[in-house]
Amino acid sequence: MKYTEKRSCPPDRSKEVSSDSAHPLADSFGTAAYGGEGWSPRIRTHGQELGDLWADCGIDSEWGKLKTVLVHRPGREMEIPADKANELQFAEIIDLGKARAEHDYMVEIYQKNKVDVHLLESNPAMTPNQLYCADLFAMTPQGAILARPASTVRAGEERWVAKTLGNLGIPILKVFTGTATFEGADLMWVDPRTAVVGRGLRTNQEAIDQITSLLSGMGITTLAFDLPYGCMHFMGMLRAVDKNLAFVWPRRTPHGLVTILQEHGYRVLPLPDLDEATANMAFNFVVLGKKKIMLAAKNPKSQAFYESLGVECISTPVDELRKANGAMGCMTGILCRETSGGSE
Repeated sequence: MKYTEKRSCPPDRSKEVSSDSAHPLADSFGTAAYGGEGWSPRIRTHGQELGDLWADCGIDSEWGKLKTVLVHRPGREMEIPADKANELQFAEIIDLGKARAEHDYMVEIYQKNKVDVHLLESNPAMTPNQLYCADLFAMTPQGAILARPASTVRAGEERWVAKTLGNLGIPILKVFTGTATFEGADLMWVDPRTAVVGRGLRTNQEAIDQITSLLSGMGITTLAFDLPYGCMHFMGMLRAVDKNLAFVWPRRTPHGLVTILQEHGYRVLPLPDLDEATANMAFNFVVLGKKKIMLAAKNPKSQAFYESLGVECISTPVDELRKANGAMGCMTGILCRETSGGSE
């Protein structure tokens, strides 16, 4: 609510308060407020305060057991005219009722797998792409990096995510300055001490420099790789389902990234079926824990391949939601996974 100044004349209080009514305070030197007896110093690290003063949050891998997520249930902001679909970055217009039903089912799967689900707080400026929470922040072991989306269509979405994160007790460690642009789906974890970032359409070098500085203070190395022309996010070329098993999009994933993964002990395999990945979001899955994923339904070849490697698959329909150019991987902002606990 806005404060409105009233310009009426203030009452005369001169007769109510006498000039000799004030009394001197006791000498404050040596009291708790000034560092004396009773002062209680804050000695724990920020990392040690997570789960206590702050909410339990943070990730340091792509495959640790999923504990908490942030999502946005599709709203009327997604009811767009057909002639605006491309401008608003949709593949096709959607049926809102069907999209909501698919989203609700995804949330049910999370809850059945003991994942806490938080909803993005409503606001008067919801945009059609607000659904894609994974783009709007990235988690570190100690808190969130708030995104700064690269297009004007999504500019400002991060403001509402920041409000929700604050109310949830999630510390925001970084807000980008200058002309930096960054979307959360461009940052991924190789191991607790190594993060990789995609440089391309959505994330620029200025943002990578700021991320590198932030993570360096946590003892984390940041490696950047160029994304191919026509690639949306880093998430679209790499998914790790265990500490030693990762899948990549062949002829799209940089050779240097594959080398880094192999040097860190990963078995790196190409996608099983590019047609399913392209047409039906087969690669846009969420890792629920070690070798356990939720993926889009109607991808039999991909699912059979993953299952042959011991990966448990839970499928859910995204026939309507994918028309907005994303699936569960894009829709899910990861707030917390089980971590190694090594970062303070």
